[in-house]
Amino acid sequence: MRLVRFLAEGKVSYGILAGEKVRLLAGDPFQGETGVREEEIPLAAVRLLAPCVPSKIVAVGLNYADHAAETGQPLPEQPMLFLKPPTAVVGPEEPVLYPAGVGRVDYEAELAVVIRDRTKAASPEEAAAHILGYTCLNDVTARDLQVKDVQWTRSKSYDTFAPLGPWIETELDPGDLAIKLTVNGVLKQNSSTRFMIFKVPQLVSFISQVMTLVPGDVIATGTPPGIGPVKPGDVMTVTIAGIGSLTNPVK
Repeated sequence: MRLVRFLAEGKVSYGILAGEKVRLLAGDPFQGETGVREEEIPLAAVRLLAPCVPSKIVAVGLNYADHAAETGQPLPEQPMLFLKPPTAVVGPEEPVLYPAGVGRVDYEAELAVVIRDRTKAASPEEAAAHILGYTCLNDVTARDLQVKDVQWTRSKSYDTFAPLGPWIETELDPGDLAIKLTVNGVLKQNSSTRFMIFKVPQLVSFISQVMTLVPGDVIATGTPPGIGPVKPGDVMTVTIAGIGSLTNPVK
């Protein structure tokens, strides 16, 4: 099932994507309101938004060995965590804004995990029950500031630096999904989630030992090798098998 959040006639709603139509949900699925209404809207008549409104994005650094190698950093012994704020989230086709004074902005394609319910101290075996589904995320990064700063907060947190979407796929095995990113149609990243150092159940468990995850929170599981810069006018597309594609222009 593909869960969408969308804008139509000035109202934000949730629905289920069924071919080229959207079947409306009765309310907010993150509040337990999952009833499906009879009403349908053509997909062409809605604007897709980021599929959830997270209280936080918990991101994982250096979770692909080849990516750690390309950045010249050792492999982490435990998941390396940082946060991106909810104000960084934008949806499909929304622009990523290149900040004034930043020397280099990079793309980072990532599989995103969307949390179903309140999750604290879950075991890896319990993790699946707390996952609503998966979507695409672009962990946009001010690379020059990441190198300069001791902490990564500034480089990861600019408004628009967390494109998310296009929907949440609820029926998916994240163990071996092709993950790609193109810039202006040119392939830049091409890998698979099977190369993750720490797998999704481990990440949900590890993070939930540190902080409580709440419905709609997002875990960004790390990027594969091939990171690189973009400039205003470029168009980035993250594609993950079984989910779809997330496209955002740079302005």
